[in-house]
Amino acid sequence: MPTSTPQLDARTLRWMPWVIAIAFFMQSLDGTILNTALPSMAGSLAENPLRMQSVIIAYMLTIALLIPASGWISDRFGIKRIFFSAILLFSFGSLLCAVSNSLGMLVGARVIQGLGGALMMPVGRLIVLRAYPRTELVRTLSFITMPALLGPLMGPTVGGWLVEYLSWHWIFLINIPVGILGCFAVRKFIPDLQGGGRTRFDLVGFGLFGASMVLITIAMEGLGELNLPHLRVVMLLFGGMACLAAYWLRASHVEAPLFSAQLFKTRSFAVGIMGNLFARLGSGALPFLLPLMLQVALGYSPSHAGMSMIPLALAAMFAKPLATKAIERLGYRIVLTGNTLLLGILLASMALVTAETPYWLLLIHLAFLGGVNSLQFSAMNAVTLIDLDDASAASGNSLLSVVAQLSLSLGVACAAALLGGFSDDVATGEVSDVLGAFQLTFLCVGVLAMLAASIFLQLSPRMAPEAPARKPQPEPEIEA
Repeated sequence: MPTSTPQLDARTLRWMPWVIAIAFFMQSLDGTILNTALPSMAGSLAENPLRMQSVIIAYMLTIALLIPASGWISDRFGIKRIFFSAILLFSFGSLLCAVSNSLGMLVGARVIQGLGGALMMPVGRLIVLRAYPRTELVRTLSFITMPALLGPLMGPTVGGWLVEYLSWHWIFLINIPVGILGCFAVRKFIPDLQGGGRTRFDLVGFGLFGASMVLITIAMEGLGELNLPHLRVVMLLFGGMACLAAYWLRASHVEAPLFSAQLFKTRSFAVGIMGNLFARLGSGALPFLLPLMLQVALGYSPSHAGMSMIPLALAAMFAKPLATKAIERLGYRIVLTGNTLLLGILLASMALVTAETPYWLLLIHLAFLGGVNSLQFSAMNAVTLIDLDDASAASGNSLLSVVAQLSLSLGVACAAALLGGFSDDVATGEVSDVLGAFQLTFLCVGVLAMLAASIFLQLSPRMAPEAPARKPQPEPEIEA
């Protein structure tokens, strides 16, 4: 990290946050606009709408894989060049998604889109960190992340309307003009900032860590869409766990590992990371399961299903300021344990939704889910980073971002595997109908989420709710 910020003219400093905000908005919108379109896409591609999760998982997993390398790539090839390439790659991937005529081609296009998406947000934050003085950092970061909060609010509704009145292809095509504008703005307004120095990259560690994520995710997919024999699933799962074990054994004695094993000597970080991994499984399943249930099981139109998601996003935005007050009053242990249990209960109670459920009651239920979910994210992110010193905060923040993305993708894979299993039971008569399969899936996901409360019970009851003074660290913008 440079010790001083470069001297940039006032025009560049004024327009730079707007350029980064364009990229953040593209990625945030794309993360939520797709869920409402899955049934329509499945029909167009002659696929089962209950087995379309690979389109979401491919994107999330690609982002999780590349986040650890984003800083090194920026230093190696230049921040401006990588940021421009990220927007261009994301836009090109969107075009490929729009012209896909098979599920395999669509998944491949989503991987390309994810390559760009994985670099846009961390490199955008890196530009701000290196271009602005510390006194301007919080204000600038708050400005550029505001569009990321608008994405979940607009995405499901815009996606639903595009699918219903145009076609699913337009959920990707709308990225292209925004991407062209972003590329032009990067060339014009983003300076060629100096990197933090080319450091040695832990390529072996990156390979082991990445292999573990891919193998474990494919194992989960093997129980769902891929429908692999159980023996292969077990082999993939153990292979992934072996790669992860090898990584952490190696990280404990190499000089500059991808993520230092020393991070886990900080108790709050270790509890926060493990809690993030398991508590986010339910949060990852929700935006995948809910639009599918509304359309496939309850007969909602795409636009109606998309608009039904608005209370989730609105409540999440309004609940943000409550997190700090709740933590200051009750402390991390009580807030996270109680909120995790409440989140699991709200997810499990989605099993009570039927065709006779009043629509207003469903919207209230979703609003509570959105608010509790938002409080969960804020508290988990804070407790994970609060006790890290300045030397390890950047590495800890990067690992938190990776774990959050990985957990969301595993949540989708887990929910899809459960839904696929219960859907197969419909044919044998063990489950009454498709809605019954969704209800049982929500029940299981809620129970899994509640189990994560036992992790947060390991926090010290004497842990101070106030964060120690330190330079502000960007919070991972990863929410369901």
